[in-house]
Amino acid sequence: MPCCLGLFALGAPRIAILLVVIFSDYIGRAYESTWVPFLGFLFLPLTTLAYAWAINSTGEVKGLHLAAVILAALIDLGAIGGNSKGRKKKDD
Repeated sequence: MPCCLGLFALGAPRIAILLVVIFSDYIGRAYESTWVPFLGFLFLPLTTLAYAWAINSTGEVKGLHLAAVILAALIDLGAIGGNSKGRKKKDD
């Protein structure tokens, strides 16, 4: 079941964040304020989930958890910036 939830989070991280916030305190335990998860929901949703996983698993972000957070950030940034390059190539 956790694997299915992880795959769902990769495909629809904003919906996964909403479900986690509604049905548990997983995000609340990882972040001290409500602004950081809200901004993460808007701009870097997968990174927000990865950071919450790292904090709830070990209490700190290092080692494998750090690699997961960096990978999530790269995926988020690639998803944000990848569309404009594709549109420019089609116009040429």
